[in-house]
Amino acid sequence: MTVSRPFRVLGLQQVAIGHEDKAELRRFWVDLLGVALVGGFRSERENVDEDIACLGQGPCAVELDLMQPIDPGRSPKVHQPALNHLGLWVDDLAAAVAWLEAQGVRFTPGGIRRGAAGHDVAFIHPRGDDAHPESARGVLVELVQAPPEVIAALAG
Repeated sequence: MTVSRPFRVLGLQQVAIGHEDKAELRRFWVDLLGVALVGGFRSERENVDEDIACLGQGPCAVELDLMQPIDPGRSPKVHQPALNHLGLWVDDLAAAVAWLEAQGVRFTPGGIRRGAAGHDVAFIHPRGDDAHPESARGVLVELVQAPPEVIAALAG
């Protein structure tokens, strides 16, 4: 089935992994595997304290977010499930959100907003509801506005 979409998914932008203690994640991913630690992000509103690591280089690099909740008893519970979400580069985030919503895709509250890495993002809810039945069936998906250099590198 060929569908005309007003946007393209270009590639994988990030993988976010959660645990009660990000130091344990850092020990495995950074200390044992040697993935480069490049930054951090903390948000009380999003209940997250994360280390940002990077796989690869240049515009095709993939971010690896190592997340722990600030308050494990509060939502969102960024450590449950351990594979928290996947981030996908898109070439036109606003068009993607509008088109997907029209197709019945459920987004999380908050709409398009600035993400931890400084790009505009929107999250597809892991589960549909009566009004918006489409979802990734249990997987939280982050759509990330690709900057021009990523679009040029990945658009092919």
